[in-house]
Formats: sequence, structure tokens, C-alpha cells
Amino acid sequence: MRLRSLLAMPRLRLEVVTGDDELDRTIRWVVTTDLLDPGRYLRGQELVLTGLVWRTGPDDSETFVRALADAGVSALAAWDLTLGAIPGDLVDACRRHRLPLFKVPEDVAFATVTEEVVQQLSSARAADLTAVLDRHRRLVEGTGLDAVLDLVGHCHVLTPAGRVVAGPPPPDPAALAAAFLTAPRLPHHVPDLGMSVFPVAAGAASRVADWFIASEGDFGDWPPERRALTSELAAIVAIEKARLDAAAHPDREVVAAAAAGDAARLRYAGLAGDPYVAVAASGRGSPRPEELRTVLAEVLPRPRAVGVLDDEVIALVPAAGHDLAAEAQAALNLLAPGLAGGGIAVGVSDVATAPDLRAAVEEARYARRLAATRPSPVCVVRHDELATHVLLLASVPDDVRHMFKVRLLDPLHEYDRVHGADLVRTLETWLQVSGSWTRCAERLHLHVNSVRYRIQRVQDLTGRDLSRLEDRVDFFLALRLMDGPEEGPAGGGEP
Repeated sequence: MRLRSLLAMPRLRLEVVTGDDELDRTIRWVVTTDLLDPGRYLRGQELVLTGLVWRTGPDDSETFVRALADAGVSALAAWDLTLGAIPGDLVDACRRHRLPLFKVPEDVAFATVTEEVVQQLSSARAADLTAVLDRHRRLVEGTGLDAVLDLVGHCHVLTPAGRVVAGPPPPDPAALAAAFLTAPRLPHHVPDLGMSVFPVAAGAASRVADWFIASEGDFGDWPPERRALTSELAAIVAIEKARLDAAAHPDREVVAAAAAGDAARLRYAGLAGDPYVAVAASGRGSPRPEELRTVLAEVLPRPRAVGVLDDEVIALVPAAGHDLAAEAQAALNLLAPGLAGGGIAVGVSDVATAPDLRAAVEEARYARRLAATRPSPVCVVRHDELATHVLLLASVPDDVRHMFKVRLLDPLHEYDRVHGADLVRTLETWLQVSGSWTRCAERLHLHVNSVRYRIQRVQDLTGRDLSRLEDRVDFFLALRLMDGPEEGPAGGGEP
């Protein structure tokens, strides 16, 4: 409540002695004291009542009033029954320290003042609590965060990409987002913008996947009540974020249908006919798959579906004639400072319609695997960077690829398991050096005769002749299938 509200209480009949221009100050509580220096018992914004028992001379008024002003007291109400008046030195001290002073009528007990003010404060707080609960109810019912921010005031909710989720646009959203991502610890004061940033998840999520609150002022100067209020606001924002994340769960079924080439389910989902681009992404360390799903949903332009499939994030984005790979790279580069030693690898397919979305998803997955081999914290590889045989493999049905790989490589895997012969690794290295015995031996730190022996065992176990180009190509493709999406496309970022 405000000081001027005291003048409207008929039982009190308080009179302003000095401080008419300070009556908009807020009262938080009422304290009665007869100590000369009560500062250590005060927390600020109190209405102090005193009978001046502490006063033994004019100098005491300066000591008493200075202690109240230093403690942040809102006003003083006094009366001296012995003098029958308020001493002039007390009035002068209140003027010097800009502390409003009220005269309490002789027939009004301090207990009456306390009772009236406390009752008024309780009513005001009940009204505030009702408003908070009402706005929180409206939030739960889906009206959004703006209603809550209206009550708190001077706050904004943003994503790490700088998009304003709720509240009016702050002066520089991009700069606030950059400060949130790069701050050594949170909360963090941004002096250039005069604002402080707070995480919503408070360490429970990667910064690139979190939202944050930007509030005016330096949080280091805030009273405990305002810090507590911001923490409560963060909890409410987290609830809204979780609600929106849960609403995106059906997207997993859509991307699963695309990956499986299920035309019926795609038609049911409304994807028939329109052209789409498939995007595949994985994280290295941070962010985790569900967090990366949130990131892609934020940075991709109007994605139709974004879901986690086998620890890899798959997105389907309507083809709009723009360079989706370049846009994704630019958006993710802005988030890179918040990866904290992690990384993001992304693959982008060519344009495809519903009947060919399975091949597009495979193409994006292969491109993602290529991106994961590169050292950059954020790397996006487009479909045209893939070799021709990769595109061919992406279009082959899953069961055919599986049988082709099993028929050629399973005998070698079994032999390696029993004998520890390392035939698969030797074969792959030998093909990489175009069948050079010497170079293969050097790479594997073996004698040339050992390499010859192992390759002969490969031929004996598979019935293939590695002097023939056709058989070499078959083994090359089978080894590439072993590294492909069928074996775990997200994989943790390894090629």
C-alpha cells in the first residue's frame, strides 16, 4: 500500500508534518520502536511508529532519523505525550533526510495504527495473490505467458535465437541472446543493455535449447523479494515451455512414417503432394536428442514436423525455393557459443514429394554423417556434397540393403569374433589404398605377407575374388552400408 492511503483511514486521523511529495512510497510492514538506533532490526519500506522515548536532546533526532533513512524506511509516525507535540529538531531531521513524517493524534494508540495498516496490507496482498492465481489459471488454460508478465512488469521471455516468446520486444533481442549464451554463469547482468538474464531451466538443459528471462536492472542490486519473484516466474515459464514441447510429440509419428516410406500414413498426416526437404541432425556431447529437436524446431523455417528417431532428429520442411542449408548454418552459428564443448551435425536432402520422402530422409542421414566427420562445432552438409554411390544406397529398400550386407560381411564378422583376425578392418584398409599390399601393410603396421594371408581368408570365407572389379565394388558398398543409417544413424556423431 502507498503512504497516501494512511490519510484515507478515518480511525487514524494522521496528519502529514513533512514529506507531502513522498506519499507514493510503498509500505511493506509496520514497526514500533523506542531504540535510538533501530537500523539492524529494519529491512526497508516500513512505517515506523515511535513515542520518542529515545530522545534525550536535539542531537538524538539526527541519529534516529539517519538510521531510519539508511535502512530504507518509508515513513515515520510520531507523538510525544510528555511534550504534547513533535519536537522541531525531529521535523528538521526528517526534512534533511527526505523521510515523510506523520503526526499521530494523542487519542489514537499505536496499536490501533498497527492494526489498521496490517489489515489493509493483508487485504492488498490477498488481492495480489488472487490476481496471480487467476493469471496462472489463464496460463494453464493456454492463454500464454503475456498475462503473467503483465503482472510482473519489465520482463521478457526469449529463445536463444533471439525470438521474443512473451512480453514486449526488448531493445536488442539478438544482443541479449548472445549474452545469455556466452555468460560465464547465470543469472548474468548485461551492463550495456541495463538488463539481467536468467535461465528458465536453471542448468537442467543445454542453453541452446532453453528459454531465458530478460529483466530490467542489475539483479545484484535487487531485494530478496524480487529475486524470489523472478525464480517463480521462471518456474511458470518452464511449465509453458514443457506444454508446448509435449504438443509436438505427434511429430515423431510423422517422421517415422517418412523414414519408413509409409505412403498411407503420410497421406493421413497431410503430407501427400507437396514438396519437402528432409533434415537430419545429431549432437556431439551437447545438446541431447530431445534438446536438439527443440533447437531445430526453433531455427528451421516453418518445419512441418520435427521428431527424434533412433537418437537422431529428423525434420520435414516445406520446400520454398530458398537455400535451407545456408539458413540452417547461419542460424546454428549464432547458437554455437552456447554449445559448451559440444557440437551439431546436420544433413539436408534434395527436394522430394511424399512417395520419395524415405529416400530423402536417408539422403539427409548420410549427409549428416558426413557433417559429423568435420571438426567444426556446427556443420551443415547439403545433398549435393554426397558421392554418387551414397545417393544410390539411399534409394535401395532397407531389406535389400540388409541382405546384401549380411551375405558379404557376416562370415567375416563371425570369423573375427572367434579368431580376433581383424579381417573386416584389413579388407576396408586394402580397398582404401586401391589394393596396394605395401601401403595396406604400412597403415596396419603388419608384414605384407600377413595382409596377403588375411585377404585370402576373406576370399575363402565369402567365395569372392578380389582381383575382380565387381567383387571389390560389392565389398566397398557393403562396408559403406555398415557405416550407414541402418546401424544407428545418430550414433553420437562418429562417421
